[in-house]
Amino acid sequence: MIHTYKKILLLIILATFLGCQDDDAELGTILPPSNLQIDAVIEDGQTGNVTITPRADDALNFHVFFTQNGDPLVAKPGESLTFRYTQSGQYSVFITVVAFGTGGTSSSQTIELDLDVRLFIDQETLQMIGGDGNKRWVWDRSVGGHFGVGPTTNDFPEFFSASPNQLDPCIYDDVLTFSYDANDNYSFELTTGDANQSFMNWAEVTRFFPNDTPTQFVDECRDITDQIATNTSFVIFENEEGKRIISVENSMLSYWSGAMEYEVIELTADKLSVRGIQEVSSDFGGGQLAWYHTFVPEDSGTGDIAEPPFDTLVWADEFDTNGAPNATNWTYDLGTGDNGWGNGESQSYTDDASNVIVEDGLLKITAKAENGGYTSSRIKTQDLFSFTYGKVDVRAKLPTGGGTWPAIWMLGSNITEVGWPNCGEIDIMEHVGNNQDVVSSALHFPGNNGGNAIFEETNIAGASTDFHVYSVEWSSTEIVFSIDGNPYHTYPYSNNLPFYNNDFFLILNVAMGGTFGGAIDPAFTESTMEIDYVRVYQ
Repeated sequence: MIHTYKKILLLIILATFLGCQDDDAELGTILPPSNLQIDAVIEDGQTGNVTITPRADDALNFHVFFTQNGDPLVAKPGESLTFRYTQSGQYSVFITVVAFGTGGTSSSQTIELDLDVRLFIDQETLQMIGGDGNKRWVWDRSVGGHFGVGPTTNDFPEFFSASPNQLDPCIYDDVLTFSYDANDNYSFELTTGDANQSFMNWAEVTRFFPNDTPTQFVDECRDITDQIATNTSFVIFENEEGKRIISVENSMLSYWSGAMEYEVIELTADKLSVRGIQEVSSDFGGGQLAWYHTFVPEDSGTGDIAEPPFDTLVWADEFDTNGAPNATNWTYDLGTGDNGWGNGESQSYTDDASNVIVEDGLLKITAKAENGGYTSSRIKTQDLFSFTYGKVDVRAKLPTGGGTWPAIWMLGSNITEVGWPNCGEIDIMEHVGNNQDVVSSALHFPGNNGGNAIFEETNIAGASTDFHVYSVEWSSTEIVFSIDGNPYHTYPYSNNLPFYNNDFFLILNVAMGGTFGGAIDPAFTESTMEIDYVRVYQ
């Protein structure tokens, strides 16, 4: 690494001006920063990376302005800051460092660096993000998960994931335009709505409006177009960890979280999904957050990707052999679970034949009142069969009685690693005996779980007297629930949710009571869910 300082353009030691004070007031020692020095390193390889390490005696912190009209980056004594210039060519840049000391004192210095930048994006990537030279992108607002936030310790939005069109409309007015020319100049433009307002994180408000007091956890629409770049440059590169990064110089991909570099989760001609890291100010708790954004071309509609029909049978249990459920297909959850399996349920699950048995071509799961409590069964394909994307058909007749809660559902196979709801849950069918003629389906995932799940119900006569086929079709872009071939609940989603490209396993059970099953009829004795078959198609 070789660097030179071209010129020292400015060295200013600012005096401290003190307001009127009471005669008896005592002032602390005021120590203005002195001996300000700037170490600058230009990375080899024409990458555009410049690292600045400021030093000064008696400095509390440093503000580094890498661009003349840009927002400063803040460094503590001993820290270095790296900035990537994304304009190709040979040119000079001016970097100003302001050192702050006690009592508001400061000193500043500006250096000039000569850069030789040659940033190259391969033609295939350029075609995907910039079309034939210019391409406009908008939020994929019609699908769940197009916007979300989570910890940096995982790769999905564990804390919050937006449902379709859930956010303030100001964010959906933004358009991202990526352009390029034959000389490897890569341009980025952020176009905001009529009021020039964009959505921004509440903890970032004081960065731009120091005198304002933001409401905790309430993101806002603000006009910051005079404080960030709306016409700038971009580059896509591979970092040291082998991840593709998109950098927009002194700008943002619509939502301001403080991130100007984003990991590319997915980039195709039809979709751009990214993950940006927010460095939360210590004034608001500190730490890091990962923000997830998904965009589609402006003229692409929803951006859904068509997939072939799921018409090839890949797994099935027809329940043709009398006795216990087939051990190569099913295993058991036993006991009462933690806090009634997390739902305050009243039953204890067993593998006893009185609670679960195959006979007469049917799987029978029976909930019973016995010994002052309730028993039932829950069987699952965990560690025996799981799959990603497909259609599930289950032909079943449901139990009856107040407090019964039968379910046909699926959980993400990574539940033992990431827990619930991070693993995702697909409820193909749920029914409660206290609402006899209604069945429902639901999706649980971070930000939308428990009582806030994505939920839909429909009326169905004869749920406990007749067999019906309960189905789900699960693709990489949407999940569709149906009964007897009639869809009634569709949920489009993005690749930021746990349903995207992850294995799930099947579960069949009858619970009693709990948060969804409700009050148990004191006269209840027993009732059975009968299942004719379970079939999975891909």
